[in-house]
Amino acid sequence: MISRFFNTKITGCALIFYASIFIFLVSFRFFLHNQEKLRKQLYPGFLFLVFIFSAFRFEVGCDWSGYLNQFRVQGFSTISEALERGEPLWWAMIEGLHSLGLSYPWLNVASALIFFSGIHVLARRQPDPLGFLILLFPILIINIPMSGIRQGAAIGIMCIAFASFIDKKLLLFVAWTLLASTFHSSAIVFILLAPLVAGELTKTKLTLAIILAIPGVLLILSGNAAQEAINRYIDAGYDAAGAAFRVGILSITGGVYLLVLRKGWDDAFKKDSNLVALCSMIMVLLIVIMPFSTIIPDRLGYYLIPIQAIIFSRIPYLPIKSSKKLYSSMPYLLLVLVFLVWTYFSRHFEICYVPYSTWLFGLQG
Repeated sequence: MISRFFNTKITGCALIFYASIFIFLVSFRFFLHNQEKLRKQLYPGFLFLVFIFSAFRFEVGCDWSGYLNQFRVQGFSTISEALERGEPLWWAMIEGLHSLGLSYPWLNVASALIFFSGIHVLARRQPDPLGFLILLFPILIINIPMSGIRQGAAIGIMCIAFASFIDKKLLLFVAWTLLASTFHSSAIVFILLAPLVAGELTKTKLTLAIILAIPGVLLILSGNAAQEAINRYIDAGYDAAGAAFRVGILSITGGVYLLVLRKGWDDAFKKDSNLVALCSMIMVLLIVIMPFSTIIPDRLGYYLIPIQAIIFSRIPYLPIKSSKKLYSSMPYLLLVLVFLVWTYFSRHFEICYVPYSTWLFGLQG
């Protein structure tokens, strides 16, 4: 009885530890709502702290043991064998750590470095980079660089690809997307956006791009990676815990952008309106896949959360005529609510993230 009570208290403290971090970040953002210059000055420090928090965790995250097994497997392999596997640069990175004599925890550091470098590429383009970073914390940062680190590296690279899309640099967009797919094959789906990089996004062009994408979709689906995903995520009947909430929030975001925010967005942020509009359409379409598989739309959805954060963080800068403060606050309040419910009720969260430990300072929460 005493042991059970003690474990409950430790769990409760750890849950409060995570919730307190996010509530502090949101409160700090609201406290500085009229200090745009100061927020930009403080952003690099917060980025560094969140990187440390994510990269130097110890035995935290659902995939900790899974990637540890991969690290051990590559320890008995060569660089040529690494490059022959699926996601070759992922395995090559593991081999590089082995060659340097570094232990497994450094794999998390390397992956987090790629992830946050990509996040920074998008964040520095935002009028509120600190708000952008905070909005990524409760879902993307907790689930990806603190658990699914292979996809974390791919998402970081895709953030750079999205920046290339915004700049209308087709070859760079394709190159970065292909590079991301060598870490996590799911990123290859975004190569279908390539025909839409240049020029204006018209209905005719979008329709033509969809027609031209059909052969690309068939080619992707015929590949080994796609077949493996179908076998693993559809035929095996696995479900992603919390996918309905994550995909649901994304779909709502995409719908609100397309129906309410898009016109004002085109006036205020014309340069990246094409990318945000396309990604919003994909956000809405993800909900259609949910009856067949929860994991596939959930995996793809993680790539779109940075775009969601762009939308949320720029609401204060849109030409909204009434209740602007309310609309600007809603994304933060919604994510606080979702995060509190998730941390309190989710057995998945308790198993994966409680307690928090780091090998850098020897702290445990």
